[in-house]
Amino acid sequence: MKIGFMELVVIFIVALVVIGPDKLPEFARKLGSGLRAFREATNDLTSEIRENVVEPLEEAQAPIREAMEPLEEMDKEIKGSVKEVKTSLNNIGKPKKKSAAKEQTPAAQPPEPPAAETSAPEPVQAPAAENVSPAPATDAAEGADTASPAAEDATLNQNKGGETT
Repeated sequence: MKIGFMELVVIFIVALVVIGPDKLPEFARKLGSGLRAFREATNDLTSEIRENVVEPLEEAQAPIREAMEPLEEMDKEIKGSVKEVKTSLNNIGKPKKKSAAKEQTPAAQPPEPPAAETSAPEPVQAPAAENVSPAPATDAAEGADTASPAAEDATLNQNKGGETT
């Protein structure tokens, strides 16, 4: 709250009327000395609080702040990693922008015309299917290295007298 010039004039006039012109200077001196003493007391109290409370707290906080710096850096790194993971999880199944651009570029170009005429490749003939009968199971341990798991199961079932599926 600030007191303007007009307010001071009104206060002075009221004090002049109430106190009187003879006692006004003496009263003003007492008021000034009281305000000065109040200001000194508040300054002393403020400096004592600062010396006894604030500075020790700042001294105690300094090692804690130093210890917190690496933790804060790790926190930033972890948050960045989590953000990257979230982004990658959200983008699962979506085409990447860079690869989509690369895929569109070749599709937009017309196919290249064949170079000089070359002879057509000879057709490849498939080999004739041979009738192969399964080998009789003599011992399950003999073909274990080369047989597939399904073949091993069939062999075991035959040895037990069960039917193969």
